[in-house]
Amino acid sequence: MRILILSRNQSLYSTQSLLRACYRRGHYARVIDHLQCDLVVDSNELALFYQGVKIEGYDAVIPRVGSSVTLYGTNVMRQLEMMGTFSVTRAESMLKTRNKWLCYQILASEGIPIPKSLLPNLAQLDEQLIRSNFSQPLIIKMLESTHGLGVILSESYNNACSTIEAFFRMRESVMVQEYIRESRGTDIRVLVVDDAIIASMKRQAKEGEFRSNLHRGATALVEKLTEEERFIARKVCKLLNLQVAGVDLLRSKDGPMVLEINSSPGLEGIETVTGIDVSGHIVKFIERQIRKRDKRMMRKA
Repeated sequence: MRILILSRNQSLYSTQSLLRACYRRGHYARVIDHLQCDLVVDSNELALFYQGVKIEGYDAVIPRVGSSVTLYGTNVMRQLEMMGTFSVTRAESMLKTRNKWLCYQILASEGIPIPKSLLPNLAQLDEQLIRSNFSQPLIIKMLESTHGLGVILSESYNNACSTIEAFFRMRESVMVQEYIRESRGTDIRVLVVDDAIIASMKRQAKEGEFRSNLHRGATALVEKLTEEERFIARKVCKLLNLQVAGVDLLRSKDGPMVLEINSSPGLEGIETVTGIDVSGHIVKFIERQIRKRDKRMMRKA
């Protein structure tokens, strides 16, 4: 097979891990920077050019698109999908996960447990609405935050309102979210590939920190999931049409809650902690999909 990997930095761990997995399985793989792609559409053709050369003849694409370039990255992903290239992650699914509020709306509508959240309007902050719906402390979170950036723990209502108003002055939307105190700075990262739980780990925030991101100094250990946690992680991926995802769960007094879904999950932490070749599972998933596609084409012929 011929596989494209969309990545802005070929030296990143996740990109290298995927490349090695492709090579081990005997496939040709190439990394291209999606921000250097030119897209062409007309009434008869869709085409993609990379550094002036037309890209064609690839069986599959693995997107490693960062949140800061989601819009352009998903345009590239969609172009490849429409050209007949199988994408490990669909562009529309990535767009849903990158907008945290939209993602919560979808999950809430299907009864998936999530932390109580509020999206305040930009015109006038209703402090009483916050006081009547949330206990102190509160979480203030940017709608497109990543790696724990743009996530703030406000110890009081006054501090929360001042923080929200500061974001409003920058025309930046944020959400207010309940703080799950009993989670004690921990969450569970679940890696799902093709409706199967591949790996899971518990991340613990460092002393004095509430964010459990490994990028912020958290530690991690292999963690066994409950049946309810396994069910929720798989159901979330089905709802969002995600074949590869990192699902972050909190253990609350009321049971597991979905904190976040990552449609382009980092692989370094989970592969290092668990010793599981997640990249290999992703490439095997691609192989299965391409075999199914080839069989369909043979039947039509």
